[in-house]
Amino acid sequence: MKQLIAHQLVRYLEARGVEHIFGLCGHTNIAVLTALEGSRIRFVNTRHEQIAAHAADGYARVQRRAAVLLSHLGPGLTNAATGVANAALDSIPMVVIAGDVPTHYYGKHPHQEVNLHADASQWEIYRPFVKRAWRVERPELFPEILEKAFALAESGRPGPVLVDVPMDIFSKEVDTALFERLAHNSKTLVKPSIDDETARRIVRRLLEAKAPVVMAGGGVLLADAAAELRALVDHLGIPVAHSLMGKGALPDDHDLVLGMTGFWGTRLVNDSCRNADLVLGLGTRFAEADCSSWEDEYTFAFPPAKLIHIDIDPAEIGRNYPVEIGVAADLEAALAVINRVARELLPAPRRNDALRRQIAAFREAFVAGNRKFVDDPSFPMMPERILAEVREVLPRDAIITTDVGWNKNGVGQQFPVYTPGSILTPGGYATMGFGGPAALGAKLAAPERVVVSLVGDGGFGQNPALLATAVEENIPVVWVVMNNFAFGTIAGLQLAHYGTTTGTVFRKDGQPYQADFAAVARAYGAEGVKVGSAAEFKGALQRAIASNRPFVIDVAMKNNPVPTTGHWNILDIYSPGKDVSHVSTD
Repeated sequence: MKQLIAHQLVRYLEARGVEHIFGLCGHTNIAVLTALEGSRIRFVNTRHEQIAAHAADGYARVQRRAAVLLSHLGPGLTNAATGVANAALDSIPMVVIAGDVPTHYYGKHPHQEVNLHADASQWEIYRPFVKRAWRVERPELFPEILEKAFALAESGRPGPVLVDVPMDIFSKEVDTALFERLAHNSKTLVKPSIDDETARRIVRRLLEAKAPVVMAGGGVLLADAAAELRALVDHLGIPVAHSLMGKGALPDDHDLVLGMTGFWGTRLVNDSCRNADLVLGLGTRFAEADCSSWEDEYTFAFPPAKLIHIDIDPAEIGRNYPVEIGVAADLEAALAVINRVARELLPAPRRNDALRRQIAAFREAFVAGNRKFVDDPSFPMMPERILAEVREVLPRDAIITTDVGWNKNGVGQQFPVYTPGSILTPGGYATMGFGGPAALGAKLAAPERVVVSLVGDGGFGQNPALLATAVEENIPVVWVVMNNFAFGTIAGLQLAHYGTTTGTVFRKDGQPYQADFAAVARAYGAEGVKVGSAAEFKGALQRAIASNRPFVIDVAMKNNPVPTTGHWNILDIYSPGKDVSHVSTD
């Protein structure tokens, strides 16, 4: 029996358990949209493909499986590219299904065809950042390609893939047996683990070390290995540092968590890492910002320290630092073996109480040092007060999305996260405009949890049309727009090094200028409040959460730089031989 591919595609996705597809219509994909009518799959209609891509990204992070993005050709695909690239650099699984020009018009330059270097070559635009890009040449190949696409997106180091489909293929019939046979294929693959002898080598090295440190990256969360990490740390009594993407792998109130490393790291975490004699790197690529531009005197020093590195991607092992033991394995599986072996070699857990007291004392001092900002009643608000009051109001398992700038850096350093996987931030690509749309996907993936997006006015201004989707689809996210009337982090850099803020602050007739985002929200049909004093903020946030509606809180914020103890080499490029960082632009 033969049926249209578009209809068989929808049934295939239903069988895989897909519940949402994010995207935007175009003449190349309306056959699929039509096939979705009556399906239990919910099409999340957006006003811009970048919004759709970031929402799919946030959805996949919370669900821990591939999200589906449906795109039109040409400008639709390039609009989505930034969001897909962001997912790629953060190892987020996604299957992008894009329409393309009809097969019989290849090379004739039909409407919106990309063909400047090869006929019908739009799919090649994604090749630098997706795990693989397919162009479907014949309808009979589509079912097998689709199956491969999901398997590749979710296996090994996760990431996006592109399935580029000429629009006429969506409307062709193929034998249903081609799709039906895929039902017999396993939809999950057994992940690589670690042998007992290697596990013993690792545990013995950890037990012999005088000052070991675990460096937890985002790979711990991608592998759903937070419980295994905690079991290991609790048993061996080893302190844990984390990258920006590894935040929340252990609760921030765990008494062995040192904090985030690198440029925005505190003195405790950077000193602990630099003075370690052995580092166990788990699911981290030792990125530039997390490692103070790899300069030995600030965060990590290899050598003299030794490194054991476990990662699902062998290309990351030894990339930035030499390793003593390198293991390519799934972290959940590997840590399960390491934990078993650790209990064989060390039946009773090590407490390391002196270290726990040192960490507790530093936290107490750090909080005390920030108290003047947290209690500051001035307006515009101090960002430290905003973060403190958000944390006070939210439940422990609330999902937070951040964007780029103070909200990302300040949250990484100062905002406690208590539930693994509850902080979604753009790491590798650091895309401004991620946080707002990602919150939509996060809320759809976990409707029972509170979702709050902490985003700057620059970031929220990138994609305000996300509010249309929030209202239309009734997605009750709260956006806290930390409004400093600038691209604040960059403005602080420029002012510190060059004495100007040209092109980085928002001014009209010499005065701070920005849209009234609360009014913008109301215009879309969402709720919106513009906070007028520091005393008003906490109550506004409580009302926003209780409303169970899409809600924007626009709060003016002082651009007070995040304190830094690490290093970023760009500062040496701006001001060679000088110790200059950020400054306030207010």
